[in-house]
Amino acid sequence: MQSLVSPEPRGERPIRRRATVEASLQADEALQLIAEGVTKVAGFGVAAISVAREDGQLHVTAVAGSEEARAYLEGTRTPVAELLAELERGDEWGRFRFVPHDRMSDHEGEWGWVPDVETSDAEGAWHPLDLLAAPLRDAHGRLRGTLSIDLPSDGRVPGPEKRRVLDLYADQAAQAVVTALEREELAAEVRLATAARRAVRTSPSHHSLQQVLDDARGPLLEGFGALGLWMHVTGEGDGVSAVHSSDGRDLQLPPDLVALATGAAGSLWELERVAVIDPDRREPLLSTEQEQQVRALLTELDVGVAMIVPLGLGSECVGVLVLTRARGGLAWSDAEEGAALEVGRDLGGAVLRAQLMEREHRLVQQLRELDGYRSRMVATVSHELRNPLTAIVGHLEMLEGHPEVGGNAVASLSAMESAAQRLTRLADDLLMLARVTAASEADPADRPPLAPVDLLAVVTEIVELLAPENARRRQQVQVEVGPGSTVVLGDRDQLDHLVSNLVGNATKYTPDGGTIRVHLAGPTSDARPSEVVLAVVDDGIGISEADQRLLFTEFFRSEDTRARQQRGTGLGLSIVRSVVRRHGATIEVESAVGSGSTFRVRFPAPA
Repeated sequence: MQSLVSPEPRGERPIRRRATVEASLQADEALQLIAEGVTKVAGFGVAAISVAREDGQLHVTAVAGSEEARAYLEGTRTPVAELLAELERGDEWGRFRFVPHDRMSDHEGEWGWVPDVETSDAEGAWHPLDLLAAPLRDAHGRLRGTLSIDLPSDGRVPGPEKRRVLDLYADQAAQAVVTALEREELAAEVRLATAARRAVRTSPSHHSLQQVLDDARGPLLEGFGALGLWMHVTGEGDGVSAVHSSDGRDLQLPPDLVALATGAAGSLWELERVAVIDPDRREPLLSTEQEQQVRALLTELDVGVAMIVPLGLGSECVGVLVLTRARGGLAWSDAEEGAALEVGRDLGGAVLRAQLMEREHRLVQQLRELDGYRSRMVATVSHELRNPLTAIVGHLEMLEGHPEVGGNAVASLSAMESAAQRLTRLADDLLMLARVTAASEADPADRPPLAPVDLLAVVTEIVELLAPENARRRQQVQVEVGPGSTVVLGDRDQLDHLVSNLVGNATKYTPDGGTIRVHLAGPTSDARPSEVVLAVVDDGIGISEADQRLLFTEFFRSEDTRARQQRGTGLGLSIVRSVVRRHGATIEVESAVGSGSTFRVRFPAPA
């Protein structure tokens, strides 16, 4: 994958404070989710997201699609200047830049991870040295990271339709990267004063912005001995405000005063100070007219002194806090003004955290909508493929039986029929996966109801269907039924697919003459009386630990040469996983290379 790795040594990552690391870990999950979405939905073998750091390097943060690429790329760095210079050689595709391999500059040694795939001279074919990357910028146009992708599944340079899909993911990646960096900057700058700490403690991180403002009320009123307070936070629309008084009165502030306070907050933040409205003191930041207007309102509210505190973090002012004291009360001391400024910084940090959390919630929702779009797209494509493939297979069968067709033509027709049937199986698997996934992710109230299904009947039917293949390969299939009922609440069609995939895989990967055991046990008085257990045990080729971690991933195929000899879509165990989730069950895998495999599904027993 081009654009990701500097030819310089990796070196050690810079040491960051613990708070920064903890904040970045949460954002990294969103980046990894986006990278995985590109590989699954957009059809690319590898996707990587890098984040721009203060050292002028792009640090690879998330890699999806290839364990080999992840092992090579994670933690590596690329100079920002070098990447931007490289992208200038390419064509502009929306957010992305495409640099064909013949325009790439010459580098000593490897520029990055290069996939080990055969090159093709065909027009529009993807070359392993092609570079496709999207610079991710914030609202101010600053480069904050990159999204790089490689290995299109169809082996071709993306067309206009696929580029539009890629642009959607680039938008999501840009938001996530900006959010990640903002969270780190926030964690690095926050220094909590006593009052702000109390406000943060009473405002959990999952609270909304309005809840943060409400939770800060008590500590601020008590900490500063204030009669009342008003907070206004800038943001989308008209922002968010909270007005409170110590006696519970509902205060309404005139729009002119709101505009005055919010306008003064920006200047106060730049000057790093607060503004005090006191009968014995002139506030130079306000004009005479503005000060008179404020004093008139304070008199109306029976307030003697007020302090305007800017809320912000770093260079950004995010709102304003106004604290008031009763007429005849104590004036604000220098120490209190200094503490209020610190509280403004701390509360600004809490506000920014809440804003970032709300943005992350919106981002997650958008990702869910994209995933739903993916499921709908897969279901639609599978359904549209199914009908023409059925017609193709039917006509091929007719041609094979035609008296004028013979010799090599019959062999060609047979090969085409076999290929069409493979595509049909793929379409069927995709359609089933989309249906099961949609049922699993739907609101419980909208899911089709589950009905009692006898797993023994399902197992018996599947074993009978596979009996000719088992007999041809001299395999023994033993069905063992333990004590207890084998009835579960489920979807019969989905359970058929689950058992068919598990027993079918055992048949495929067990050598001729081997043994396959299917064991069923219902609820008993043993250690787990509330489960119905289905276990499929074989003495086949086994599964490595590395493959077991990816076993249920869509389209995953083992690198084991013996496993590669068996045809498959790579979707069977993905369907099994989705069916297991749909039924509230769990699945366990016990295997070792050369020692066979055991797949054990634990279903909740019906009440």
